[in-house]
Amino acid sequence: METGFDLVSLFAQASIVVKIVILILIAFSVLSWAIIIQRSRTLTKANKDSLAFEDKFWSGEDLNRLHEGLENRRDGLNGSEQIFYVGFKEFSRLQNANPEAPEAIIQGTSRAMNLALNREVEGLESYIPFLGTVGSISPYIGLFGTVWGIMHSFMGLSAVKQATLQSVAPGIAEALIATAIGLFAAIPAVMAYNRLNLRVNKLEQNYANFIDEFTTILHRQVFSKK
Repeated sequence: METGFDLVSLFAQASIVVKIVILILIAFSVLSWAIIIQRSRTLTKANKDSLAFEDKFWSGEDLNRLHEGLENRRDGLNGSEQIFYVGFKEFSRLQNANPEAPEAIIQGTSRAMNLALNREVEGLESYIPFLGTVGSISPYIGLFGTVWGIMHSFMGLSAVKQATLQSVAPGIAEALIATAIGLFAAIPAVMAYNRLNLRVNKLEQNYANFIDEFTTILHRQVFSKK
């Protein structure tokens, strides 16, 4: 309780610039944690959905029937489901339009799936760059607040005949809070930024592997009819 009261008191006594800096850093920290929680849940769900669909895909179910099942909820597809849906739809369209050009069918299907992959990864990466920005600039914003606060404290000593530690310590303590809060905002943001990017890259690789495997299946299917 005493520490909380001291922190509140120091904030109340800080200059307006230091207060603004602290409030900005607190806002960055709150937004960062909201993004961390939301992105973590999204990536966990994406990974779970991907594993579930790929289990179904490799269970031996007919591809036409699998595609028809996804058609009923095409607006809610994501990950491997979306990539499969887009790829098989394009494959069927190209096969009906020009069945005598197997290479063109495979290339067109592969392009469609890679575009779907890019859109999926773009969605997974949403808001994550903000964490990198917070991690990069928060310490400097906090340092600015500290420098400003210390400068403000020393300027106040000009009105004092005899400078003592007691007269300057409160102002320095107020200023150092800005650096502490800057680090408090930056450290979790940097850690989460690296961790979330690693999870996105892993999912992207899983999707890319699925595209390669699915393309191989379609390649065999097309060329077996020649």
